[in-house]
Amino acid sequence: MMMKMTDQAELCFPLLVNTSCKKTQHPRSVTALAYLLLSAISLVTITLNLLVIISISHYKQLKTPTNLILLSLATSDFLVGFLMLFQIFFFEGCWFFGDLVCAIFYLLNFIVTSASIGSMMLISIDRYVAICDPLHYPIKITQTRVKFSMLLCWFFYIVFYCVCFMDILKKPGRYNTCVGKCAIVVNYAAGMIDLFISFIGPITVIVVLYTRVFVVAVSHARAVRFHVGVVTLQRSQGLPARSSELKAARTLGVVVVVFIACIMPYFCITISGQYILINASSAFIPTYLFFFNSCLNPLIYALFYPWFRRSIKLIVTLQILQPDSSQINIL
Repeated sequence: MMMKMTDQAELCFPLLVNTSCKKTQHPRSVTALAYLLLSAISLVTITLNLLVIISISHYKQLKTPTNLILLSLATSDFLVGFLMLFQIFFFEGCWFFGDLVCAIFYLLNFIVTSASIGSMMLISIDRYVAICDPLHYPIKITQTRVKFSMLLCWFFYIVFYCVCFMDILKKPGRYNTCVGKCAIVVNYAAGMIDLFISFIGPITVIVVLYTRVFVVAVSHARAVRFHVGVVTLQRSQGLPARSSELKAARTLGVVVVVFIACIMPYFCITISGQYILINASSAFIPTYLFFFNSCLNPLIYALFYPWFRRSIKLIVTLQILQPDSSQINIL
């Protein structure tokens, strides 16, 4: 009798002895600490990115093309924070929300994370034009074009993944071997297309453009150090980028490097073989590392952007509710 109770205690659904998945066994103290830590990370991610969204949406001074792209990134990171809450349940290898919600979870997961990568690519394009072609930056990078690019990015990934997940949404749970499992299978062709449009393509663009930005930034720094007079003349001609643009490029460069470091493990394990079995419980650590990047981004903003720290202070102290608060000088 004691043996039977022990066996049932290891199941995701103890009443379904013959069909339930088994829990991944961890010491209770480790499980409690993991749930507490992961919940805290999720709430911090939601809160910080919500602050970024409120800041850029409310204050008129912050409605620049670059910040609008950051708004798109913060929106995807904000949604990732909610997905983290569901991801926490995979720590013990159990899914309690049914097959349809499992399929929707993966669909939203793919859309949101891919939109995040797309936003990173738009950031690299924005910084490339700002640093390498500053004279034409106001003409090429306008708010209208940025908004259109953001909407196109989100629309493309929503349509693409809805098509990819059509069969999975029609018959959710077909790849689950037991009750409490949340897994999907993506065929080789769809997996390769996804790998290219959501990883290889954008990352290649990001690396190439930021390499060029880095070369220009180094050249500019050397010019400032050794040829102050020449730099003054060139600035009047609009050749090198302004120091504020270089500072923004360095800050966003940190964001990009951290982003690539966080997503690499996930893409290294999800693509293998003719068919791709994606099981969140077996890829828990790489997936959560991918998600954790959404918490790091606003922390980087707080570290490098004074306007974000001022905005947080105004929001927390409720000064944002005052009349004409959107006109406050926050830069």
